[in-house]
Amino acid sequence: MTASPESTPVVQPGSFLTLHYRLAGPAGDVINTFEDKPATLSVGTGELSPALEACLIGLQEGARQTFELPAGEAFGERNPDMQQWVAKKLLDELGDPHEEYTLGDVVQFPTPDGQGQYAGVVLEVRGDGAVRFDFSHPLAGVPVTFEVQLIGVL
Repeated sequence: MTASPESTPVVQPGSFLTLHYRLAGPAGDVINTFEDKPATLSVGTGELSPALEACLIGLQEGARQTFELPAGEAFGERNPDMQQWVAKKLLDELGDPHEEYTLGDVVQFPTPDGQGQYAGVVLEVRGDGAVRFDFSHPLAGVPVTFEVQLIGVL
């Protein structure tokens, strides 16, 4: 039995979604689930930025669409307060002591509770080995391509 268009579920606040999605900036993909298992998330719980959720609202189950968001809209602007120096000693403790950091590298750090990770982009490397990172979202302040395929809407 085929569902009629009127009965096809539509994304609304509170919807639970199964989807494939891709987030990319000028340098390429940051997240892409199309080659792997689909993601699941609930609209309105902060798992996606409000701008990305707004793109999903009103889409029907089965839809595949690509959105182009202007710089700063998807994840805000880069925040100068999110730029921090990290001492060589701490970098050695958290990772490989022989690691060479170069401008633009994205480095993963463990969260304080050890349960997750967050990323920093290398902005500057000092002679003593300390590195200045930008811990803003990797796609903050740049245009973002958001591609989505809705597999299920509950």
